[in-house]
Amino acid sequence: MTVPQGRRSSTFTRLLRHGFTDPSAAERLLDDPALSALRDDPLLLDALGATADPDLALLGLVRLVEAQGDDLGRRELLDTLVTAKPLRDRLLGVLGASEALADHLARHPLDWRALVTYESADLHPGVAEFERGLADAADPESLRVAYRRCLLSIAARDVCGTTDVAQAAAELADLATATLRAALAQARAAAPGDAAQCRLAVIAMGKCGGHELNYVSDVDVIFVAEATEGTDEDKAIRAATRLASHMMRICSETNVEGTIWPVDANLRPEGRNGPLVRTLSSHLAYYQRWAKTWEFQALLKARPVAGDLALGEEYVEALAPLVWQAAERENFVPDVQKMRRRVVENIPAGEVDRELKLGPGGLRDVEFAVQMLQLVHGRSDRSLRSGSTLVALQALGAGGYVGRVDAAQLDDAYRFLRSLEHRIQLYRLRRTHLVPEDDADLRRIGRSLGMRTEPITELGRAWKRHTSVVRRLHEKLFYRPLLDAVAQLAPGEARLSTEAARERLVALGYADPSAALRHLEALASGVTRKAAIQRTLLPVLLGWFADSADPDAGLLGFRKVSDALGKTPWYLRLLRDEGAAAENLARVLSAGRLAPDLLLRAPEAVALLGDQGGLEPRCRAHLEQEILAAVRRAEGAEHAVTVARGVRRREMFRTAAGDLIGTYGTEDSPAEADPGTLVDRVGDAVSDLTAATLAGTLRAVVREGWGDTLPTRFAVIGMGRFGGHELSYGSDADVLFVHEPREGADEQEAAKAAAKVVAEMRRLLQLPSADPPLLIDADLRPEGRSGPLVRTLGSYEAYYRRWSLVWESQALLRAEPVAGDEELGRAFIELVDPLRYPAEGLGEDAVREIRRLKARMEAERMPRGADPTLNAKLGRGGLSDVEWTVQLLQLEHGWAEPGLRTTRTRQALAAACAAGLIPTQDAATLDEAWVLAARVRNAVMLVRGRAGDTFPSDGRELAAVARYLGYDPGHVGEMLDDYRRITRRARAVVEERFYGA
Repeated sequence: MTVPQGRRSSTFTRLLRHGFTDPSAAERLLDDPALSALRDDPLLLDALGATADPDLALLGLVRLVEAQGDDLGRRELLDTLVTAKPLRDRLLGVLGASEALADHLARHPLDWRALVTYESADLHPGVAEFERGLADAADPESLRVAYRRCLLSIAARDVCGTTDVAQAAAELADLATATLRAALAQARAAAPGDAAQCRLAVIAMGKCGGHELNYVSDVDVIFVAEATEGTDEDKAIRAATRLASHMMRICSETNVEGTIWPVDANLRPEGRNGPLVRTLSSHLAYYQRWAKTWEFQALLKARPVAGDLALGEEYVEALAPLVWQAAERENFVPDVQKMRRRVVENIPAGEVDRELKLGPGGLRDVEFAVQMLQLVHGRSDRSLRSGSTLVALQALGAGGYVGRVDAAQLDDAYRFLRSLEHRIQLYRLRRTHLVPEDDADLRRIGRSLGMRTEPITELGRAWKRHTSVVRRLHEKLFYRPLLDAVAQLAPGEARLSTEAARERLVALGYADPSAALRHLEALASGVTRKAAIQRTLLPVLLGWFADSADPDAGLLGFRKVSDALGKTPWYLRLLRDEGAAAENLARVLSAGRLAPDLLLRAPEAVALLGDQGGLEPRCRAHLEQEILAAVRRAEGAEHAVTVARGVRRREMFRTAAGDLIGTYGTEDSPAEADPGTLVDRVGDAVSDLTAATLAGTLRAVVREGWGDTLPTRFAVIGMGRFGGHELSYGSDADVLFVHEPREGADEQEAAKAAAKVVAEMRRLLQLPSADPPLLIDADLRPEGRSGPLVRTLGSYEAYYRRWSLVWESQALLRAEPVAGDEELGRAFIELVDPLRYPAEGLGEDAVREIRRLKARMEAERMPRGADPTLNAKLGRGGLSDVEWTVQLLQLEHGWAEPGLRTTRTRQALAAACAAGLIPTQDAATLDEAWVLAARVRNAVMLVRGRAGDTFPSDGRELAAVARYLGYDPGHVGEMLDDYRRITRRARAVVEERFYGA
């Protein structure tokens, strides 16, 4: 029969108004003979329109009605649907939210009756009710059917809002418990002999253990067993292993009814490499000796669920003391945070923005934060010992361990994210934590969560809002109550006790929690604007300090800088408003002594940390321009050099801060991947800064003593690491001084003037002051300490022509003009080039002499008692080994290979490799060792505030060096092993290439 157009349009419009996206298809389904009696029933259309996906619900209903065996069954279903609102809402709600459960109902058309009952016991069923629901299942296939029937009732209450997300998750965990018991009963029935030999307990872990399971999730378990009386233990464990394996297969394997869920036992001791079943004593022995921090974190959720429950309780009670001592372990907080970071890093880049569980601001952030706080404070407060995230969060808020507002916001966010996760999984009953991209899926999920006007837009907004709340709070959660404990602003608010605050600070790695609390009180107490801003900043800063090797130093440094700058209007505004400035400051203050010492001498340099290009080293020309301009304005040489040293201090801070932040990375910028780039950057920056400081000092001395013109032309030649652009933070400046009397000047007066310039430069650069001294070392001059400090160009020429030794030719490989008369500097280089790049290379005698000198230096200059495998300068495979090997190549081949005519070690090594003078692998080995040794020296200076060539003996300083070199907390031994391995390989190359072994 043809339907009149007017009627069709009216129905079409009505279906659109009820939320159908394909009204034409819906009309056809309503015209199906199975539903013809209800076609115009307004109750049916209203109920369909209230579902998450009316089109899906209608299709599922048609399939269910058609699947009824006869007319009587169809009439019973439709009559009940019309007359019983609870059934109508539940059944259509499930059909509109879950295609998988619609498929189940089509296969098992009588299971709709499970939704008819509406009694108080039915509203919140527990394990006992679910056990009754599974009681008739005699084999794995019928167990799956019964499981889905029970799941149907949970989903129905969930989508109708009869239960909240926490109750639904608890019911899912209770259903899992009943299912594990039924599966174990089937396994025991199949092997009564095995069952008689052992007591087997199943311990639920993860979300099942925490009573907060998803619709589709692995069910994490651990098995513990004991022999029954008179049974050999090994035999009992084998029997228990067979029972446990069979139970897992019953749940995990797929048959015509699909699968229930995988049972995952990988949280057991030793993971998948360990035995599936252990005795209680074996579990205890493992956790006492070998377990890692994350394994105790996992045990927070442990709960006996099946098998011998008395044995399961023994297991939980025996391990509880170990769980609540976990926070006392070294590196507890960094271990947990590192594990969290590793989880995020392993998410595929294309999925990280859709990852609901593991992504930033996701479920795992809430769970990790709550679990850390439980482990720290659950030792002394038993109210926190819950496996449920929401219950634990509520207890943390009630006890003052988490701010009340923060706890409420996190609770709200966690409930939303779990609800979203449930709706995503419910559709096809597949394990996924990715928010879909398809609009139809997003519309269905949004509608299922009550968003009816613009479901896709509203869902996106709500998701973004809740994840941003979690991202903002999840780390601050750990630190903000510390401030509340000392600031005491809101009367009546539950707050952390002093002892609990100390516990938390110790867990964060603070060696002196009492001092830390005093600093926090000084910074955050009061009602001033300054204190209010500090209370906003400190929770985040404390997290960054805790992520360093020395949180105490970071907090103390921050207090000192704040005391010095707290009254300036720009300081706190900079930290609050410039995103990178606060993190950069935290990294710099907690990484060692050098950078904070430099900063505290002139705290205004903190402004560099907020400038986007503020940590890039400045070039020599700009530095010289600033210093020379300051010298011109200064009154007298002492004042001029004081100003120059102040610039040097500021620029040294810039370099050190840039090095630290480039090494560690920040939330906005990753760490520099190439350590060689960092070493070169520091070497260039410190060398340029030293050259500019010498140029300014020279100008100041000449100006005060002689006006604009000295009676002799004067130049400073950089030598050693200075000439090679490889200075480290604590290096002296190796130099030679050369002068040439001006035309018509008296030679003796010129010589006296030059000597006076040198003496005055050295004096002024070493005057006691707040700025670090710059030591000038001229010991590489002809005749060493016995010779004059400054010579004319002719005197150098005469000496080198008549007396020069091979070591002096080697030293001159690094010669480069750095300050003074440029023309004279070039003339000096022209003079020494034939010496350092001798025509036809070195003779055999000269090579033997260099090798003898190197061997003698190794024997005599190594400090007494020093470990030669860990000395970065003179030790095996260290800087000296690599540099002498490269310099020998330069002396032998520099005359023929232009690329070797450089003062820089790494450039010369690369040129030698390009010229085929050293194999590529050998060159790479030497370069790696040289860069590592140079970084060790830089690290020691940054950490200790004074120069050193060996690793520190103090544990905290050694850990800070390890962090600088890229090692995670607790991996100091690995760092030392790597250093020895890399330098040992380099020494093997040196033995062959330098010594000719």
